[in-house]
Amino acid sequence: MLDPLGYLDMVALEKHARVIATDSGGVQKEAFFHRVPCITLRDETEWTELVTLGWNRLVPPTDATVISMASWKPSAPARPTAPVSDPYGGGNAGERIATTLLRAA
Repeated sequence: MLDPLGYLDMVALEKHARVIATDSGGVQKEAFFHRVPCITLRDETEWTELVTLGWNRLVPPTDATVISMASWKPSAPARPTAPVSDPYGGGNAGERIATTLLRAA
């Protein structure tokens, strides 16, 4: 548990974490970008693709024992062993847009 941090400090912690437990939608996605397994302390998430890919596990925030077991059990959450899918694209959207605009000009 941490007091609130600035964005850059938070991203640095996320990047070097073994696992992240959060109720934040943004942190769930940042965990995926850093390829860090995430335990989401909610009953549902808007990022269902991360659950499907195995990078995110939903854990209802109603029982401290369940949360503790999900967070500290060595195999949970496991890093997916399948090749990393990139449901958000390859990170080159800006280049593709610029190329398309230049061709149209």
